[in-house]
Amino acid sequence: MNISVIGSGYVGLVTGACLADVGNHVLCLDTNAAKIERLRAGEIPIYEPGLDTVVARGIGAGRLEFATDAAAAVAHAAVVFIAVGTPSDEDGSADLSHVLEAARELGRRITRDTLVITKSTVPVGTSDRVREALQQELRSRGVPHRVTVASNPEFLKEGFAVDDFMRPDRIVVGLDAHDHEARETFRQLYAPFNRNHDRVLFMDVRAAEFTKYAANCMLAVRISFMNELANLSDRLGVDIEHVRRGIGADPRIGPHFLYAGAGFGGSCFPKDLRALIHTAAEVGEQAQLMRAAQDVNTRQRRLLADKIIAHFGGDVRGRTVALWGLAFKANTDDVREASSLAIIDTLLQAGATVRAYDPAANETAAAALPGRAGVTFCASAQAALQGADALAVVTEWLEFRSPDFDALAGALKAKALFDGRNLYDPASVRKAGLAYYGVGRSGAGV
Repeated sequence: MNISVIGSGYVGLVTGACLADVGNHVLCLDTNAAKIERLRAGEIPIYEPGLDTVVARGIGAGRLEFATDAAAAVAHAAVVFIAVGTPSDEDGSADLSHVLEAARELGRRITRDTLVITKSTVPVGTSDRVREALQQELRSRGVPHRVTVASNPEFLKEGFAVDDFMRPDRIVVGLDAHDHEARETFRQLYAPFNRNHDRVLFMDVRAAEFTKYAANCMLAVRISFMNELANLSDRLGVDIEHVRRGIGADPRIGPHFLYAGAGFGGSCFPKDLRALIHTAAEVGEQAQLMRAAQDVNTRQRRLLADKIIAHFGGDVRGRTVALWGLAFKANTDDVREASSLAIIDTLLQAGATVRAYDPAANETAAAALPGRAGVTFCASAQAALQGADALAVVTEWLEFRSPDFDALAGALKAKALFDGRNLYDPASVRKAGLAYYGVGRSGAGV
C-alpha cells in the first residue's frame, strides 16, 4: 500500500517507519528541510530505542522516503496520515493550527478519492473541522473527489514506541459505521500487526478522539493519586511500597502506574490533561478530578527540591546537588515538562548549584534551560558527583539502579541521597552511612 505521513516528528516518524517495515511504500513529509536531510541520511532527530534500525531498514529497502514537497506526498498515496504536533495553547487548549493547515494543504492538492487519517492527538470534534477544511478547498477547486476522514489515535509510550506500534494492545479507529470501504482499508493496513487477536476497535470518530484523551488522563489521575497517597504515607510513617504491592495485587486495580515518584512530565500527560480540562469547561463541566491530578503533579514535580532544601535546614546557598536523570522518563531524551527542570529551577532559585547527568538528555535539557547560571551538564554519573553535597535521582535509567552506596557515601560531602523514583532499599542506603529520602518511604524499615 502507498501511504503518506504528514509530519515527521515523534508520532509521524514511528508510524511511517513501522508501516514501511511491513512492506508498505511510505513517504514522510515535513516542512523542516534540515530534518528531512538528516532523515534521508539515516540520522534520527529523537532518541527512541530501535527506531534507527527500522528507519535504516526502510530506507535501504526503498520503502521509506522523506520529502518537503506536499504535492509529492499527496500524489504518492490515497491513504494519508496527519501526524503533526498539537501543542498547548495559552489557555490550555490544543493548538490545531498545524492539523488544519495540513488538511487545507491536502484539499488544495488532492487529485483522487483519499482516506485522510488523523493520527495527532486532537480534541473531540477536530475531525469535523478537518473534513470541513478539506471540503472548502475541494469546493473552491471544483473537484468532486471523495475524501473520507477517520481518527486513528496513537498509543505509543516513549522509550517503547516501536514495540508498541509493532505489537499493539489495541488499535482504535474512528470511522463512519457505513463506510465499509474505509473499514476494509484499515483492516488491510493493520493486518500485519493484528495476526493473533483482533485488536482493531472500530467506533465513531468522536469516540475515538475522546478515547485517546480519556486513556492518558486516566493514567495521569492514577499517578497523582499514588503520589498523594505517598505524601500522606510520609506523614503517617507508612512505606508506600508496601501499600503499592498490597493494592496492586487486587485484580480490579492491578500493578501498573502505581509507582509513587517525583511527578509525571513528557509531551502527553500534562498537555492532554490541560486540553481535556479546557474541553470540559467549554461544555460546562468542571473536570474536578482532572484538575486535582494536575494540581498534585505541579506540587510533586518540585517535591525532591523541597526535601533537599528542608534537609539543609532551609538554606542551600553554597550547596552543590548532583542530579541523575533529566529526561521525564528512561529511554528517551524528552525533557518536556520533566520534573528535573522544576527541581533544577527550584534549587537554583534557592542558591544551590547543580551538576546534572543523563545518558541521553543532556543536550535537550541544556536547550530547555538556556543561560541558567549554576547548572553544569556532566559527561557521566560519576562526574556529576564531583564536589556534590547530596545526590538526587530523578529518572529511572538502568545505569542508576544499582549504585555503589559505599562509594556514594565517600563522594557526597553531606552524605544524603534523594530517591525520586523509589529505586533503592532504604536500609541498604542507610547502612552505607547515607541519609535516605524517598517518596512516601518514611516508614521503610520501621
